[in-house]
Amino acid sequence: MPKSNVKEKAPKLSVKQKNWLLTFHVSFAALWTGTVLSMLLLAWRNQHSTNPDILYALNSAINLLDDFVVIPSAIGSLVTGTLLCWLTVWGFFKFYWVIAKWIATVFLIVFGTFWLFPWANTATAISQEQKLQALQNPLYMFDVRGVLIGTLVQVLCLLAIIGISFLKPWGRRLVKEQSQAKSVTAN
Repeated sequence: MPKSNVKEKAPKLSVKQKNWLLTFHVSFAALWTGTVLSMLLLAWRNQHSTNPDILYALNSAINLLDDFVVIPSAIGSLVTGTLLCWLTVWGFFKFYWVIAKWIATVFLIVFGTFWLFPWANTATAISQEQKLQALQNPLYMFDVRGVLIGTLVQVLCLLAIIGISFLKPWGRRLVKEQSQAKSVTAN
């Protein structure tokens, strides 16, 4: 059979399917945001601990939330966002607001994976081993400050992503129209 120049389009979702997928996407984002906000509050409270058991419990709770809620909800948000881009008219690069959300989401996942997660793990391990002496350990103090500042950055970025989702600023990219206009003016 001869090859056709017709490009095969990706399958698109029905309105009901898109709404279900969007519901899951928003739910994952809400879960991620709320949990990181909880981690921020625990990290804030952790600055003033005078009881070694509370110090360890707060660090352990931050770790638990990160491991069992933040990581799965971030992955869920990324997967559902990918499916929404692929299976709807939004696409991956048609709208500036979608591109901005992608960049911010990838940044948050990379930041959480390579910085926030290790800081929280180290702080938990040190507080378990050293109890209140951890407050004199420069590595522990660095890590708990990193968790506090890192979770604040995450909350602010996630709130910005949610705002972008609802406001959809910047609109559609004009790539096709610009290239067509250039070719018309060149002729």
